[in-house]
Amino acid sequence: MSEGTQIPADRRYTREHEWALREDDIVVVGITDFAQHELGDVVYVELPAVGGRVTAMKEFGVIESVKSASDLYSPLTGEVVATNAELAEHPELVNDSPYDRGWMIRVRADDITELDTLLDSDGYQQVIGAA
Repeated sequence: MSEGTQIPADRRYTREHEWALREDDIVVVGITDFAQHELGDVVYVELPAVGGRVTAMKEFGVIESVKSASDLYSPLTGEVVATNAELAEHPELVNDSPYDRGWMIRVRADDITELDTLLDSDGYQQVIGAA
């Protein structure tokens, strides 16, 4: 793990390096600080359309960096109610601010308890500590 990697305790994590933050009945999704470090400079993010559906642990988009392209996986099932349009013009926000301005989608969860199946910050720390 790189020095200074942030793992905020207020959200849940997937083993595929996405994070999920509950805001009332909406869940904000993005990729972790660890993931953006591993990818390098992000140059493109492909996101689903607003009104589309995402399924837990299934692909919802693609992120490309100067080094590689990776699939993005949804931490839960539901309807996409917003996407971060800023990422089309400024994909580097994922690198600069992965937990704030670099968010990717907002989802209205079909079952908010799906979040309980995800890793907490300590569990995610163990995953990337072993990476």
